[in-house]
Amino acid sequence: QVQLVESGGGSVQAGGSLRLSCAASGYTTSTDCMAWFRQAPGKEREGVAVTARDGTTRYADSVKGRFTISRDQDTLYLQMNTLKPEDTAIYYCAADIGHWLTLTPTDFRYWGQGTQVTVSS
Repeated sequence: QVQLVESGGGSVQAGGSLRLSCAASGYTTSTDCMAWFRQAPGKEREGVAVTARDGTTRYADSVKGRFTISRDQDTLYLQMNTLKPEDTAIYYCAADIGHWLTLTPTDFRYWGQGTQVTVSS
C-alpha cells in the first residue's frame, strides 16, 4: 500500500505563493505517476498538475505559468505562485503505478487526505 501525506497548505493573500509537499511512503515503486488535484466546496475534483518519474509534466490551463510540479525521490511538490482567490480549495496528492500523464481522478489509486489552501483578496 502507498500512503500519501500533504503539507504546506495555509492562508495567503492574492498574489502570494505557497509550496505544497506530499510525502509518499510504503510501496513507493507504485508511484510512477504523481499528481495534484483540488476541490472547492460544491465543485467536482479537478486535476491541477501531474508528473512522471521521467520528469514529464502536464498542467491544467488555469494554472499554467503559475504553478510548478516537481518531485524529489518520494516527495512531490507543488510550487504555487501568483495565487488567486479562485485557487482556494482543498488540494490532494495522488499517485498511480502507471507511466502516463493524466488529470482524471479515477486514474489514480492512491490519495492523500488533502490540505486546505485559502487565497484572500
